Amino acid sequence: MSDETYTASESTADRAVEALHRIDGKVAELRKQRLEDPDSATDKLAMAVIPTVTSMIAGKLFQLAWDKAWKRHGRNTEGTGKSLAMTLAFTAASAAFGAAVSMLSERGSQAMIDRRHRRSGKRSH
Repeated sequence: MSDETYTASESTADRAVEALHRIDGKVAELRKQRLEDPDSATDKLAMAVIPTVTSMIAGKLFQLAWDKAWKRHGRNTEGTGKSLAMTLAFTAASAAFGAAVSMLSERGSQAMIDRRHRRSGKRSH
């Protein structure tokens, strides 16, 4: 084998080893971040599920209340079809209500997790 071939394969091996060291360093950094993260998997799941479920339930309750209010006033929306204005009004009101409920439930679930962290002696973020 010539010296040129030996040097080329050596530099390729060196680059491969350097790339593996960079990957190892990144994996070690991510592992350290995960171990230092005060939120457990349960905390993260709660932060995703609680606002979602709360918003779905609140949206359905809002729709039921809206439909009941319009039926009570003698405006049957089932057979006649909703007008464009009423559809837009419902959409805007429902979106605003849903956004408010979602924001409040996110804050509430974060407060619940922070309180749990304080009780267990962990630092919250």
